[in-house]
Amino acid sequence: MSEQLLPGYIIRRGSTLDRALLLKFMQRTYEDLFPNEDFSHLEQTVKQYFSSDTPLWWVDFLGKGDQGENFTLSPLSSSSPHSPIACLWVGNAIDQVHGNRHAHIFILYVLPEHRRRGIGTALMQYVENWAIQRGDRQIGLQVFQSNKPALNLYNQLGYQTQSLWMVKFLSAEK
Repeated sequence: MSEQLLPGYIIRRGSTLDRALLLKFMQRTYEDLFPNEDFSHLEQTVKQYFSSDTPLWWVDFLGKGDQGENFTLSPLSSSSPHSPIACLWVGNAIDQVHGNRHAHIFILYVLPEHRRRGIGTALMQYVENWAIQRGDRQIGLQVFQSNKPALNLYNQLGYQTQSLWMVKFLSAEK
C-alpha cells in the first residue's frame, strides 16, 4: 500500500525481498560521501540487520514535480516511473540511560536529482509519526560530520547531539 508523501511522490513499505535494492542504496549513500572507497562489506550489514522487524520505506517518483517539471530517472532506477528515488530504513535501539526501545535510522537516502525538494524532511516527519504511533519517545541516528546537508536538515528538525561516537584506528602490524 502506498500513500502520497509530497506532490509527485508516493511512499510505500518495502519488504525483506528488497534486500538487493537496499544494498544498492546503501552503497550509493556511502559512495557519495567517500567516493574512492570499497563498500562491498555493506552486504554483511544488510544481511545481519535487515529483517521484518526493521522497516524499510521507498519513495517513488510519479513523473512530475509540484511545479509540473519532469525529472530524468537515475541509473540506479529502472526505466519505470515507479522506481524508488529515496529510501528510509529504520531499526530498533535501546536507550542505555533509561532502557527504552526507540527507533534508529539506519539510512535515509535521496537520489541527487531529487534532492532539495523536501523529500528528506517529509521522510523524517513520516518516521517521527510512525515512531510516535508505536510508542517510541525518541529517534536516534548517526550522521558523518562531513555530511553538512544532512547535519543541517537534522538540526533544522530539532535533532541534538546526545553523545559523540569516537573511534581510534589501530595498526594491524606489530
